[in-house]
Formats: sequence, C-alpha cells, structure tokens
Amino acid sequence: MIKNIGIRTRIAGGSLLIAILISIAAGIVINTQIERIVREGTTAVLRSDSEPYVVALENEPTESFDPPGPSQLVAVVSPNGATPVDSLPANLSAMVPTLTTLDKTTTVTAGGTDYIVLATPVQVSDSTWTVIAARDADAETTILTQMRLLLVFGLALISLGTALAAWLLTSFSLGPVNRLRASAETLSDSSTTELLPVSEANDEISRLARTLNDLIERLRASAARERQLVSDASHELRTPLALLNTQLQVAVAEASSIDQLLADVQGAQRNVMRLSTLVTSLLELSEIEATGHDGRTTAIALSREVAEAVDRGRFRATDAAIEVTYSPLNDSDADGQQFAIHAEDFGRVVDNLINNSLRAIETNGRIDIALLWQDPDLVLTVTDTGGGLDPAFEPTAFDRFSRADRSRGSGGGSGLGLAIVAAVAHNAGGTIRLDNRPSEGLTVVVTLRQTDIR
Repeated sequence: MIKNIGIRTRIAGGSLLIAILISIAAGIVINTQIERIVREGTTAVLRSDSEPYVVALENEPTESFDPPGPSQLVAVVSPNGATPVDSLPANLSAMVPTLTTLDKTTTVTAGGTDYIVLATPVQVSDSTWTVIAARDADAETTILTQMRLLLVFGLALISLGTALAAWLLTSFSLGPVNRLRASAETLSDSSTTELLPVSEANDEISRLARTLNDLIERLRASAARERQLVSDASHELRTPLALLNTQLQVAVAEASSIDQLLADVQGAQRNVMRLSTLVTSLLELSEIEATGHDGRTTAIALSREVAEAVDRGRFRATDAAIEVTYSPLNDSDADGQQFAIHAEDFGRVVDNLINNSLRAIETNGRIDIALLWQDPDLVLTVTDTGGGLDPAFEPTAFDRFSRADRSRGSGGGSGLGLAIVAAVAHNAGGTIRLDNRPSEGLTVVVTLRQTDIR
C-alpha cells in the first residue's frame, strides 16, 4: 500500500505525523503551564480580596470591618467561629468551618457550583483569625477554555504548515529528479548522444546524474562495440565463408582423385583456421576495448611475460630459419615500478608483433625484441627484416582489417594484429609508433608510462 504512494506524499505525510506527535507532547506541556499560570492569577486575585482584612486584623483587630465590594466573596472568621464579615453564597458560607482548614487555593463545590477558595490564617495575639476569599470557577474555566482552543488551533496550524512546507520543499527537491526522468525518456526514445542534465549544485541528485551519465556512456560504448563486432564479423566472414563453401562444393563435384580431394580439403582447412583466427582476434579486440585501466603489473612481471612470448615466437620461427633475439630488462632499472596493464595483455602485444614480423619475413630473416627502462617509461621495441611497409599504408596501419598490399598482407593475416596492439597500449595509457624502413624492415615501439599507486 505504502509503496504505491509517491515520495512527495510520503514525506509530507510523515512530516505531518511527526508534527502532530510533537504538537501533542508540546500541547500537554503548554496546557500544564497555562493551568498553573491561570491558577496563580486567580490566587493573586483572591489574595488581593483578602488583603484589606488581613491588614485590618494585624493592625486594629477590635475595629469593625469594611464591607466587601459587590463582586467580592469574602468571609472573616473569628477564633470562636463567628463571621463578622461574610459575603459568601449561603451554600458556601455553610462550609466555613471546613474552609478554614484549607492550606492552599482549592476548588470547592457548593450547591452545584464550583468555587475557588483561598483561606488565609491571621495570628492576632494568642488567637487565630481566618480570612476566606472565593471566586466563581466559571471565570477561570472560561479563560482556560479560550487558551486551550487557541493552543489547539495554533498547534494545528503549525502541523499543517509543516506538512505544507515539507510538500513544497520535496516538490522543489524532486524537480531535478523529474527533469532527469524526462531527459531519460528522451534519451531512450532516440539515438541522441546527449546525456542527463547535471546541476551545478554538488548534491546527491547531481552526483546521481553524473553516475548515471557514466553508466550511459559505458552502455553506449558497449553497444557501439557490439555493433562494430557484428559489422566486422559480417563483413570479414562473408568472403571466407563463401570461399569455403565453394571449395567444398568443388571438392564434392569435381574431385578427380584422392590427391585432388585431399588438396581441396586442406585448402578448406586453411580457410577454417583463418576464420578461427579472425573470430578469436575480433573477440580479443572487443574484450580489450571493453576493459578500462584496471591492470596493475610490475615491470619485472612484464619482463617475464615478454620472455615467454619470445620463446613462443622462437618455436614458431624454427622451420622458417628466422632468428629471434631478446634483450631483456635489467631488473634493477625498474624495480618496484608498476604499469596500468595486465601481464597477459602485454604478452598478447608481443605475440601479435612477432606474428606480424614472421608473416612479413616468411623465411631467412631476423626479429629483435628489446625491453628498456627509460624513466618513467617502459619501452618495448620489435624490429624485423621483413621489408617494411608501403609509406602509403602507414596512416592506416592500426585500423581494423587494414592489410598492406605487399608481403605483409599476403600471409593470411586477419588485419587485426596491429589494431589489437594499439588498443592494448592505449588502454594502458601508453603509445605506439612505427619506425618504417621501406625495403628493409619495420620497428614497432610501444611505450608504457609508470603508474603511481596510492
């Protein structure tokens, strides 16, 4: 039930309930104080009515007393019970013996009427006189009733005012939320690149808007990567799949011998391997682009990863008579330094660069890998004798599916190797550049900047 009520109504209703509870508690306290003040006022009036007779008894007890005023209810009681002065109502006057024993202002009922009575004892010589003053309780009741009504209305207005103020403040506070909701509906209904509005105030709502904007940007980037992956896959897989289908059809329809069938199957197998490599590279690239700067690896760990990648490269280069050399990092140069990259990603960089060089050289060549510490940078260089790149190809060398027209593109590569290397380097906050020597070879330089860890 409550969950179906709006936040504004819940806050205003809660504020009203709290205000009512506080008002009740305050009303009880204030009412007690009002009763005390009114009773003290009545007592003061009764003392004022008694005062002339108290003074007269103290100064001239044998003299006769002046009669009370028209509205004054006073009785003077002698030690023997006589009342030389008595303006009390008959019903109350009959209770004089009892009234003389009162020691404080007291409400007394006589003949169905309530009276407020004050008895003041006066010591005269060796005897005690008593001056009794009374007032009809209706006057006090009327004053109390009026004060209580005023109190109730005042507290009710305060409670309603609190609820109204809570409603208005909540409406004002929820204004940015409503704008966020309206903006979110606009964003969901269109392909706009806009983000949710963020107010200048550094409050909870602005921080929520910034967090949601970060989420929106990540979701958009993820959606863009998915679209790119689907587009790349559909574009790049179309031709190999068509070729594979054709090869299999030819193998079934036109194979004239076992050798011919075997050759067709081997060709199809090579296309399957190329498709597998292409899909793996696409998934790797998508994974790299989806990963932030969350890696933390020491230079020593990166050096070990490079050494393992070089060993893998040497194994692949054995049959092609390609020499692979490695100049490792001096451990003391970068002891304790850390970088924003995962060790396996750095190994992936080296694997891709060595694979590119192997495809470019094909046979009888050399690949030199070096890892250097150039404070505050860690520098990886991969140099080969594969003939370099066509200068016209250099600007697009790091693009997806970018292949050179010459030998570097003829080895069946997917065109994603350098794109993966560039993505890993940029994700780690590093840089990558090419040192191209046409007709001689190519050097790829990857630079990683040291990361401060706090």
